[in-house]
Amino acid sequence: MSEATPPPAWYDAQYNNRARIPEHPAILAHWAEASARAYERPGWVLDLAYGEDRSERLDVLPAGRPGAPVLVYIHGGYWRALDKRDQSFVAPPFADAGAMVALANYALCPAVTIEHIVLQLVRALAWVHRNASGYGGEPGRIVVAGHSAGGHLATMLLACDWKAVAPDLPADLVKSALSISGLYELEPLRHAPFLAADIGLTAATALRLSPAGMPAPLQGSLVTVVGGDESEEFLRQVELIGRAWGLRVTAAERVPARNHMDVLHELADPSSRTYRLALELLGLG
Repeated sequence: MSEATPPPAWYDAQYNNRARIPEHPAILAHWAEASARAYERPGWVLDLAYGEDRSERLDVLPAGRPGAPVLVYIHGGYWRALDKRDQSFVAPPFADAGAMVALANYALCPAVTIEHIVLQLVRALAWVHRNASGYGGEPGRIVVAGHSAGGHLATMLLACDWKAVAPDLPADLVKSALSISGLYELEPLRHAPFLAADIGLTAATALRLSPAGMPAPLQGSLVTVVGGDESEEFLRQVELIGRAWGLRVTAAERVPARNHMDVLHELADPSSRTYRLALELLGLG
């Protein structure tokens, strides 16, 4: 961030993606329709509890054979909206490729804090590691992906100190993360009126929850994807994590003619480079 703080309207213009994307109702309708079709696929195991709260649930699409890589997908919505079922359309293409897929839910702001959500996802990943083999997954091959706020959460999980969480967990529990239109510096969101009250960040918590302000992980890789038509701030965010984490960011993809919302379609498109990058992370490329 520069020393001169822009006016609040500037932050809203940069980060309020629904306001920036007039066609967002059609995109949300597409997500709903495609996700409903995804759940028509046989084999889903729904609402597995990874914790005691009602929000702490996973939907799992088991692998067809043992020892499969595991993709854990985390939905976006600025930590305050949407549900695992709203973006489930990303799952079938990876199941078709041979992966076990898990969709993670979490509680939403303002009822909880972003820090609370991060800790929920830590519990979710610990559960996946301990239980993946029951659904055809290999606990040593876990990749996390997410969109927008989910990209932030996926990046945080790559940076997690797993040995401090529990002694039975490996330091490299998350082998890699794919962050689509992620957020890596949260300080600007404190100044965006459309969002600030709901997420309730202070200067201290914004810094503590910003991956770009953390040391690069000692292991693992991060792949970032962003739409070429996204705001200047989302493009800056990607450049920022690239500089901060250096060689840990193994690919940074800018997808032409995609905005903050429809860039997610790339993840479910087997002909796209984003999908191929995800397959490579899973060891299926």
